Amino acid sequence: MSEKSPIAGSGRTFDWNLLHTFVVLAEAGSITGAAERLGRKQPTVSNALRRLEDQIGKKLIERSPGMFRLTDAGQLLHREAIDIYGSITRLSTLMRDVMDEVRGHVRIAMASHVVCPLFDDSLRAFHAANPKATFSLDVMASVTALAEVVARRASLAVCLVHERSAKLEYRRLYREYFGLFCGPGHPLFGQSGLSSTDLKGHSSISFLTDRLDDVLRPVALIRAASGLDQHVVGRSSHLEEIRRMTIAGLGIGALPVHAVARDIASGLLWRLPPYDDPPAIDVHLAWNPMARMNRAEEELLAALKRRIDETPIEQRTYA
Repeated sequence: MSEKSPIAGSGRTFDWNLLHTFVVLAEAGSITGAAERLGRKQPTVSNALRRLEDQIGKKLIERSPGMFRLTDAGQLLHREAIDIYGSITRLSTLMRDVMDEVRGHVRIAMASHVVCPLFDDSLRAFHAANPKATFSLDVMASVTALAEVVARRASLAVCLVHERSAKLEYRRLYREYFGLFCGPGHPLFGQSGLSSTDLKGHSSISFLTDRLDDVLRPVALIRAASGLDQHVVGRSSHLEEIRRMTIAGLGIGALPVHAVARDIASGLLWRLPPYDDPPAIDVHLAWNPMARMNRAEEELLAALKRRIDETPIEQRTYA
């Protein structure tokens, strides 16, 4: 049978300051040492010990010249006191997390023209719950975005991933499909019944990563299969600029189908073949597990990972 706690039944009138003094005294091993640690006078510490023993009704420390020893009750009380203070520390941390407003700045390095309802909804919900947190979303090439997170200059990255760095962790945010498009001034604009052979020899516009050895390899393959002229008239790492050059009629450009749905509906872009089995590209969320994050960064990352885990990839696939 376990020994009964020396503070059992005394919780209503227990003086926690006396308990703290006792813990320091037990660990210091002397009245003098405890007084120095607590910044108090020796008689004050001795009086606190006597009051605690009176309150508990047990001898806690045996003292004599050259001897300082915890009694059995003192040893038991010391063990319980350590557990109590550990619980109080954890409780104060939990209460701070619950009660304190989440503040801090979150810098997200973004690939251009990310169209992801899940990401947008997560930002909206996070801001509604934590209005004191602030954001900056900086658009850049995917390789630069990942480098910013590795260097801890950005909190998170939302971008394409070609080669994974061991310094980062990743989660697939969504999947999108690319199609080939032309603008109103292009000779194929508005034509129906086209096949991929009709694209042969036409000039093209491409992303800087639209190469067989880079992240947009599937897009490079569909361009090659369509026989587009190898002479690329325009390049950019930003989707908006690929869209601009395509609408301007410089050539045929590859764009995420769901990201330009409004342009298609408004007559600014015309979808070209192939229509079946378009290349799929995954956009990832990336972060640096070694980075020291503020509360806003930690909680936004946790919210995004939770939303991703709770949402099947079919619902994060935009056609």
